[in-house]
Order: sequence, then C-alpha cells, then structure tokens
Amino acid sequence: MNTLSFIKICFFLCCLLFFPLSGQADEDYQIGPGDVLSITVFDHDELQTKVRVAESGRIDFPLIGAVEVGNLKTSEAAHSIAQLLADGYIINPQIHVYIEEFRSKKVVVLGPVRTPGVVELRGPSRLLEVISKAGGLLKEAGETITVTREVAGEQKRIVVDTKKLMESKDVESNIPILGGDAITVAQTAVCYISGEVNRPGAYPCDRDTTVLKMISMAGSFTGIAAKSRVRINRVLDGRQQVLRNVSLDTPVFPNDVIEVPESLF
Repeated sequence: MNTLSFIKICFFLCCLLFFPLSGQADEDYQIGPGDVLSITVFDHDELQTKVRVAESGRIDFPLIGAVEVGNLKTSEAAHSIAQLLADGYIINPQIHVYIEEFRSKKVVVLGPVRTPGVVELRGPSRLLEVISKAGGLLKEAGETITVTREVAGEQKRIVVDTKKLMESKDVESNIPILGGDAITVAQTAVCYISGEVNRPGAYPCDRDTTVLKMISMAGSFTGIAAKSRVRINRVLDGRQQVLRNVSLDTPVFPNDVIEVPESLF
C-alpha cells in the first residue's frame, strides 16, 4: 500500500469516527421521499452522487441503477448500496451516506401557537425548535404540550410540562421530535371574576393561581368591596358548589367564578 492510499484510509476512518454517517446527533435518520442524499464511495470519486429520493422511495445510482432506500436508515441504505456494488463491480466497497437536505419529515403543531399547521423538520429536531418554527407560544398556551406519535401501530402520548420546557433548561422536557408526530399545545384554563373589582371579566388561570392573583389581575378591589366575604362558584363532578368567605390564598380551579360582593357599610 502506498503512502497516499494509507492517508486516504486514515482520513475515511476518522470521518466515520467523528462524524455520524447520516449527520444525526441522536439517532440514525430514516430516509423518506424528498430527502437529498450525498453518497460517496471510498477511493471511487467518479461514483460520488447527489440525488433526491423519489416519491417511490428509490434513487438512481451509477452502475447499479434503481435502489430502494425509502424508510431505510442511512446506515441501512449504505449497506444496501455496498452489497449491490460488491456484486460484480467493486471489491469491499465503503459507502458514506449523508443527508444533504431534509425534506421528508413533517409534524403538525396545533393549539395556541402563532402559526399552527404543518412544520417541516430540517434534520434532527427537538420540541423547543419545532415550537419556535411554529412561531412560538401565544399567551393563551396552557400548562401542557402533548406529543402524539405512532409506535408499533399504537398511539403513544407524551405529556410535557410547558413551564418546565420554556422557563428552565430541563433537557428531559425538550424531547426529540420525529416525522409524523402531532404536537398539541393545550389552551390555558380560564377563570372569571365579578363584582367589586376594577376590571371584572375572564382571566387565564393555572394550578398556581389563587384568589389573590385573580383579584390582582382584575385591578384589585374597589373601595366598597367586602374583602372578607369573597365567594367562589364552582362546578365539580357536575354539581354546583359555593365556597363562602374564602381566604385570599385559596387556589382556584378552571372555570371558577369568583364573586366579590359590595360591603354592607
């Protein structure tokens, strides 16, 4: 083996070691229609090919013609091409398949985001990145984001805490997103406040909302409010409940109606 060939082999092995064959950080990428592949054969520059995967899942490759790569991982596609080339064309071919353009993977983002609809994944993607591509969350976004995906023919749901995802560096919440996933951002719950507050009406409420927080959002008490006689009208399990003379640190539930009566004096 001459020096030049030895250097080429070392370079190729370094590429395999330090750069994933598919350009993926987390897992081997599954090829789909529309993806653009860059395929190299070690020591055969004339076979270097850049090709878009057809809707049929096939590509045309020099010497061997049509090759089925749709739904194969990049490593599997490389192995398939290597086998076909080894059948009478090249001895022990070394194949490198790289995703030049990611076009086949799409997800649907629904709920209170700026631009709900289909988002095209440009390679390995995580939840925050996809939410960002959908324009980000609106103020009406609720406490949870649900990712629905098909696993072994069954629907699997992954529920992510919105606050953890957006306000902390919680790596576990920022889950990988796969082609075909459906991302649903929950609508925030609403509570109502009426009576002797400056701005009665409907306000967003979550699990951390208290009567005091609702009163604060409503512009505080008026001068004639009976602060000690606040009541909550609540429907629980289909039954109407009235909680009287509640303290200001009482938690509120979605759809609660808080009433601040007028002082008698």
